[in-house]
Amino acid sequence: MKLGVVGLPNVGKSTLFNAITNAGAQAENYPFCTIEPNTGVVMVPDSRLNVLAEMYHPKKVTPTTIEFVDIAGLVKGASRGEGLGNKFLSHIREVDAIVHVVRCFEDDNIIHVDGSVNPARDIETINLELIFADMDTVQRRKEKALKSFRGGDKSSGAEADLAEKLYAHLESGKPARTYNADKEEREIMSGWFLLTTKPVIYAANISEDDIGKDESEIPFLNEVKKIADDEGAGMIVISAAIEQDIAQMAPDEKAEFLADLGIGQSGLDRLITACYRLLGLISFLTVGEDECRAWTITEGTKAPQAAGKIHTDFEKGFIRAEVVPYDTLIENGSMAACKEKGLVRSEGKDYVMKDGDITLFRFNV
Repeated sequence: MKLGVVGLPNVGKSTLFNAITNAGAQAENYPFCTIEPNTGVVMVPDSRLNVLAEMYHPKKVTPTTIEFVDIAGLVKGASRGEGLGNKFLSHIREVDAIVHVVRCFEDDNIIHVDGSVNPARDIETINLELIFADMDTVQRRKEKALKSFRGGDKSSGAEADLAEKLYAHLESGKPARTYNADKEEREIMSGWFLLTTKPVIYAANISEDDIGKDESEIPFLNEVKKIADDEGAGMIVISAAIEQDIAQMAPDEKAEFLADLGIGQSGLDRLITACYRLLGLISFLTVGEDECRAWTITEGTKAPQAAGKIHTDFEKGFIRAEVVPYDTLIENGSMAACKEKGLVRSEGKDYVMKDGDITLFRFNV
């Protein structure tokens, strides 16, 4: 999973991305590697793996990962070439979801690019740049479809009609993800790779002093929440400055610090959880003396396709999946005990995987 971190200058985007980077580089539970200067890979925290590691003492424990991309150049006029122009558009096209950092704090020492703190205006600025870029894409698609239609390809008529309706929707200032498309329209739109169809999580960046307060007492949060609700987007409240401090702490120190603040999880942990929920992702687990590992799949994935995440041969030669829920394994203490009680199920190719399924795939190639 690849997430693009966007935001106007001086809203805390770089601070948050640096916190993600430091988390990987210095905190034991977030191994990190740099692929490019603006890209970081962070391990997804999963307490179930820690419990399974105590049970199996494997040679290796492998959590699943999330890749964060710091997308620079997103400023007013970017869709027309301002800032890094088209470069940021290509970066956004490559991500699965967008983390939109929004400034929700006052600080006279940090100048806002537009002169004042106004989350609704900032969100609109970035959303409009993405909408303008999508309008260009949709217009080109319409012209191409009309040309094909006039040339005798009658199937292009539906694409031209959709382009016209979607263009009007975008022109009204609404992202493509809020367009009420039917099944056929969704299939057509999937090939257009529009920026505003991507799921969004708004990360409301608050001051350190506001951590632990009731959210109704924190300035600007209601504005961001209303926009997120109207769009069907996700939202988390985070303090990028605090996250940068947390990322440099040892695990024990981090836990104590979070307890003192009155929050159970770091913002990074909550961001990852929110991204999983937004994208409809779950994890199944494989266990053994060699490795305990988490694997990310989309909710609704069937057993053979889940097996294919491990190796394509597992999917091609799929016979069955031997499955026991995580809670059942922990409750009974061992896989052997689960087998004795008949709690390990044998599932076929139509089985839909569940979050926390501990699975052994049987296959023959």
